[in-house]
Amino acid sequence: MPFETERITAMEETRPSRGKHILALIGHIAKSSVVLIVALAAAGITCFFVPVDKEYLGYFDLETLACLFCTLAVVAAFKNIKFFVWLADIIVRRFKNMRNIVLALVFVTYFGSMIMANDMALITFLPLGYFVLDSCGNKKLTAFTFIMQNIAANLGGMLTPFGNPQNLYLYSYFEIPTGEFFRIMALPFAAAFVMILGICLFVKPEAAAVQSRPKNAPPAWRIAVYSLLFVLSVLIVFRVFPYYWGLLAVVAALLIFDFRAILRVDYALLLTFCAFFVFSGNMARIPAVEEFLGGLVALDPLAFGTLSCQVISNVPSAVLLSKFTGDYANLLVAVNIGGLGTPIASLASLITLNTYRTVCPGGTKKYILLFSALNFGFLAVLLGIGYLNAFLL
Repeated sequence: MPFETERITAMEETRPSRGKHILALIGHIAKSSVVLIVALAAAGITCFFVPVDKEYLGYFDLETLACLFCTLAVVAAFKNIKFFVWLADIIVRRFKNMRNIVLALVFVTYFGSMIMANDMALITFLPLGYFVLDSCGNKKLTAFTFIMQNIAANLGGMLTPFGNPQNLYLYSYFEIPTGEFFRIMALPFAAAFVMILGICLFVKPEAAAVQSRPKNAPPAWRIAVYSLLFVLSVLIVFRVFPYYWGLLAVVAALLIFDFRAILRVDYALLLTFCAFFVFSGNMARIPAVEEFLGGLVALDPLAFGTLSCQVISNVPSAVLLSKFTGDYANLLVAVNIGGLGTPIASLASLITLNTYRTVCPGGTKKYILLFSALNFGFLAVLLGIGYLNAFLL
């Protein structure tokens, strides 16, 4: 009996402890998936206004989802061979001081977004940024570097039709001639380049030295194979071949060479994209929303387009507002510079925030303050450039 009494007492003491662990786990999941939760909630609310029907199937951009999945999988494969750690070592030894290192990280993201789209540029280069700063023991610059990489991704991608998701949509919807597209975005793109360069030059040129170097370089054949798969993923955007063949090729190759990469894909991010597709698709079908937005966007597509991005993000804004204006030049500029500002102004910003919270837990408040100062500063200047651009056009 004494033994039984002790066992019961121990069980009673364990239950609250287990309950606390479960609550802590739920809290951790909620914090780490806040973007997904918000996206699902927003999509779910719109479903009350637009009941599920066959038109929902047309909401999803399968090419975008396929390309995103392939990119995430290939990046995971690169991580598994410690490619980014190895590349970080090369960057630190090549550029030697922190100013040049930050410039290299920011501008590889800036120009990379022109080719692989802003979201995928961040998915690719944010881990690189973290590994570089970590390898030289200078994590204090992580928030600044991540924020500037985020700004660079949003603004670098605006020059090309495939650089930002909203560009692809507007380029196709309005059938904008390629030459005219470049002419519209040239001035904002150039202004963004000068501003990003100017801000990054404020980083002190402190000496940088690698504290811990990778023991061995990744196998050259794996780097070659994964690089080829990455190019294959990007080519899906250009519709060089059907996206489903590219998806099949990437999945088959990774199942052979590194099946763990498939398991490490950020499926929460893919689900977030799906939720955004449902949200934007439903919003465009709500009559009251159409009437309200139609009246506002007719007054000033540039100003209202930029404001709309701050509330419902740039991709949904592009889809919605395109129905109410023929002024695609100002709308195009608006939904590109409008990706700056609040963390929800673009999915790229949410990706960066989530990544920062993962690698630097506990520093979110300071990150948000710096993020807001830089983003709204850039946005104010570029909005003025937008009006100048409209006058010159």
